[in-house]
Amino acid sequence: MTDPAAPGPPADWHLHAGRCVLLDGFHALKHALRFGAEVPVAVTSDRAGALALTDELAPDLRGALAGLLTEVSHQAYASLVARPHPTAVAALAVRPSRADGLEALARTPRRAPVVVLDQPRNLGNAGAVIRLAAGFGATGVVTTGTLDPWHPTVVRGGAGLHFATVVERLEVGELPPGPVFALDPEGEDIRGLKLPDDALLAFGSERSGLSPELRARADHLVALPMRPQVSSYNLATSVAMTLYHWSATGGAPQVP
Repeated sequence: MTDPAAPGPPADWHLHAGRCVLLDGFHALKHALRFGAEVPVAVTSDRAGALALTDELAPDLRGALAGLLTEVSHQAYASLVARPHPTAVAALAVRPSRADGLEALARTPRRAPVVVLDQPRNLGNAGAVIRLAAGFGATGVVTTGTLDPWHPTVVRGGAGLHFATVVERLEVGELPPGPVFALDPEGEDIRGLKLPDDALLAFGSERSGLSPELRARADHLVALPMRPQVSSYNLATSVAMTLYHWSATGGAPQVP
């Protein structure tokens, strides 16, 4: 059980908060560490429970988490997050270098596509897409528009897998090189296409679809199979279907 007398947040939490992103929950911390994130501070209101979860789900991180996790009171933990996570774990991670991210996006030839979210609106959907892209081994996820892809809600939805792929926000005119395959109901059926590894796979916003700027930049319009009278798929579902098609036609990530 949590010690009700456990202290408040460690002093270095606030020291690092300005330059770091919030990792909200055990799974976000687990993934960030596995993919090389620099995590200067992590807290939990139930250290024994967090380490038991480590033994069950991430024994490879037992030593790292045992040395990193500081137990605090539940009130102190809850003061650090907008919505307490069931695992009662929170951490701060240094955001990867933007310059390194842009270099990775621009590097050719690519072994996997870049996912482009054109003016997305839903933070949770953006996080789910980043989680998918990391799982498929995509080169990165780029957003256009005003949504911050490193917003704490997006990082929570991505389960910390921002650190497993490149995540950046760019204008349409700044997109990395490569043919743009944009998803659109009027496009060519994806089942007849082979998506190249250097493609930019572009998806419009949940409400209004592709922006005029992105549509003008597109080299190919691509449609997912859909039953008549069904208006659309969820954004993350569309990305999953498209990445699966890419992987099933020769672009599957390497599995150790």
